Amino acid sequence: MAGENIKPVAGLLLALNFCMYVIVLGIGSWAMNRAIDHGFIIGPGFDLPAHFSPIYFPMGNAATGFFVTYAMIAGVVGVASAIVGLNHLRAWHSDSLPSAAAAAAIAWTLTVLAMGFACKEIELRIRNAKLRTLEAFLIILSATQLLYLAAIHTAATRRQTT
Repeated sequence: MAGENIKPVAGLLLALNFCMYVIVLGIGSWAMNRAIDHGFIIGPGFDLPAHFSPIYFPMGNAATGFFVTYAMIAGVVGVASAIVGLNHLRAWHSDSLPSAAAAAAIAWTLTVLAMGFACKEIELRIRNAKLRTLEAFLIILSATQLLYLAAIHTAATRRQTT
């Protein structure tokens, strides 16, 4: 596949995205665990609170539940995308490009969706340091995942023009 000079850039972005998605999963898992451990207690003899939400998080604000849920989904798909991207990077052939590009595009769209909830959470202001870190990682990931997508598509475009 042409575009051999783009391969190291794609590899660097792939490694960076993989590490960042793993960190997103770690922080998101912490937030989910804390929400499960310190959320509403529901059982025999307990009434539901007046404003019950199944995605209630004791830290953060009203957007935190949606934000953490979509951040974890984006993290899992992003890690899977990095694994497929590693296979493409190893082969670096046009036959492996469609699966890597599709997985990367899906991961990017889910990351952008989670970033939208991060922006809403930033707007609502009440959150702790770990949630701010998660927001920052998702905002950065939305850019680096897009750059990775552009890098692997640039290599494919250069092959077609030569």
